[in-house]
Amino acid sequence: MNHPTEIAHIIPPYLLQRLAEGTEPIAAQARATLDADTAKRRARARRTAPTVISIAAPTAAGPSREIFDAHGSEDLPGTVVRTEAGPATGDPAADEAYDGFGATWTLFKDVYGRNSIDGAGMALLGTVHYGEGYQNAFWNGERMVFGDGDGGIFGRFTASLDVIGHELTHGVTEHTAALAYRGQSGALNESLSDVFGVLVAQYRAGQTAAEADWLVGADLLLPGVRGVALRNLLHPGTAYDDPRLGKDPQPADMSGFVHTSSDNGGVHYNSGIPNRAFALVATTLGGPAWERAGQIWYDVLTGPDIQPGCDFATFAALTIDAALARFGEGAEVAAVRAAWATVQVDENTPTIRSTGTGIDPDAQLLVRRSGGVAGMSRERRTRLAELPRSDRRAWAGLLTERTLPKLAEASEPTPDAFCYGVVCRDVELDVEVAEHDLPAHLRALFERTLSG
Repeated sequence: MNHPTEIAHIIPPYLLQRLAEGTEPIAAQARATLDADTAKRRARARRTAPTVISIAAPTAAGPSREIFDAHGSEDLPGTVVRTEAGPATGDPAADEAYDGFGATWTLFKDVYGRNSIDGAGMALLGTVHYGEGYQNAFWNGERMVFGDGDGGIFGRFTASLDVIGHELTHGVTEHTAALAYRGQSGALNESLSDVFGVLVAQYRAGQTAAEADWLVGADLLLPGVRGVALRNLLHPGTAYDDPRLGKDPQPADMSGFVHTSSDNGGVHYNSGIPNRAFALVATTLGGPAWERAGQIWYDVLTGPDIQPGCDFATFAALTIDAALARFGEGAEVAAVRAAWATVQVDENTPTIRSTGTGIDPDAQLLVRRSGGVAGMSRERRTRLAELPRSDRRAWAGLLTERTLPKLAEASEPTPDAFCYGVVCRDVELDVEVAEHDLPAHLRALFERTLSG
């Protein structure tokens, strides 16, 4: 199982920072939440192996759920309060988490044939009552964790089914596309969680795309907050306008793209752009959104062509390809093309950006494999423009994200093992990673490039 460096939270840091500058006691709770989130990120960056939790083996016939209670502490996992097929606890938070896990499992299994987060029956673990006044919920690579909110702005985070679906979808993305949680790939990571989060809620309610409200977190905001939700997929930038929260900053198209080093390069800001594209596809096609629009997005998320550094334009091209492959040239392809055009994403022009800069297609790339018991080396020098389109996009993402440097920093060479290296002076990259530390899809990319 891959464990992301960044923990995915439902409440964007810019909202918590805004609250931290406001009035007490909510400001103090926001500061405490920010401090706790920072501590978790640092601890996760130091962790070298996942926590192993002994639970019953998942069954093939249904989900395997286990809910824990942290009792207001920040110690995980807490104590077990409900297991699969066990009786309701009477605690709304524990029972909402249990039911939300089941609804999410049901969407992925019934509609897309996926057995849990990893596709192989992975147990769904959750901890409720995390921290005191904790204003967030997050997926940490192993479990979902829910705070109870501050009692003034946010209520308990288990109350929102789409938020539960959102966080568990981070786990699905981690086991499939493994989208890097920064810049445009990170915004896509957030958007996919929003998309399947609302689909979980729509599927359980039996709503069509026209009947759905397309809101994320509508059940979190308490009375008195001037807003309807955390995000509005169909109308980004309109979810709230509150003196304490500020105004929803999400752009609705690329003309408002937010260039920032905060929020992991604007992952919660800019997710509004692909969110709107999906909602437009779904409402244009009509009927249940999970059937056609959702199937196209799921095909891309779980398909072989998406790469960790995927940008908006590349993702748009992949959705068009997926629509064509599944439905043929028709209404579905037309709806997908029109939606991306509306949000000003051109599928023919990958923008690949992590810090606001692109990469020249004439960038020079040196790829090599060395080592092995024979001590032989292979290498190839090429320009990005000379590579096949899918590989060119994959390399562009790798060269502008931190994936390879992070792998190189953590790599441990072993005797007679192959090592793969890449040098690109255009982005000041020169790294080497042991073969056993290189994910299979990246090793395949290196080999295809070496083979020419």
